[in-house]
Amino acid sequence: MTHPESHATNIMEGGILEVAMLDVRQGQEKAFETALQQALPLIRRQPGCRRAELRPCLENPGRYLLLVYWATLADHEQGFRGSEDYRRWRALLHGFYEPFPTVKHYGPPL
Repeated sequence: MTHPESHATNIMEGGILEVAMLDVRQGQEKAFETALQQALPLIRRQPGCRRAELRPCLENPGRYLLLVYWATLADHEQGFRGSEDYRRWRALLHGFYEPFPTVKHYGPPL
């Protein structure tokens, strides 16, 4: 029997973690969350995407944390960002941000 903790570790083991702090324009939070429901499947179906999630900030209702676990950096940079799905992602979400987010990539856990 596989334990849930083992499954989570296997998903995140190795690979790259993409992290972006998303600040959404005041009053646009609900519209952003609605657009996100269309956008998340676009990234989740990409080759090399192991997991993607967005978490709302508890202290700041207009701030969200995007976490995407990729097999490789190229899966994100060349794969997703070079795809038609990314163009759709950009059209759905990029108009909500103020300021525009900085995306950082992190290596495997130490």
